[in-house]
Amino acid sequence: MRKLLQVDFTLPNTMGPEVINKMVELAKSINLEPGLVWKIWTQQPVNQLGGGIYLFEDEQSAKSYLEMHSNRLTQMGITNIRGVIFNINSDLTHINQGPIS
Repeated sequence: MRKLLQVDFTLPNTMGPEVINKMVELAKSINLEPGLVWKIWTQQPVNQLGGGIYLFEDEQSAKSYLEMHSNRLTQMGITNIRGVIFNINSDLTHINQGPIS
C-alpha cells in the first residue's frame, strides 16, 4: 500500500538559483531511491523551513528513506528534522485528483 512521507526541517537560507543549481545532482539521485514514486520539494522562507513530500510504493521504502535522509541532513548540519509517514485515503484523494495512482 502506497505511503506519503512528509519531511521538514530548519532551512536558514532560501533556495535561490545558486542553491538550486548545487542541489540538481541530489535531486537526480533521489529518483533512484527504492520505492520512490515522486517527490515535491517544499520551502517556507518566512519560517525558515525546507523539506519535501514524497510518495512511496510501501511503508518500508518510506521508513528506509526517512532514516537515510535524516542522517544525510544531520551530516549537512541541518537541524529540527521531522518526518511523518501517512496512510492515504484513496477514495477521497481521487475525488480531488490527488496524484497517487
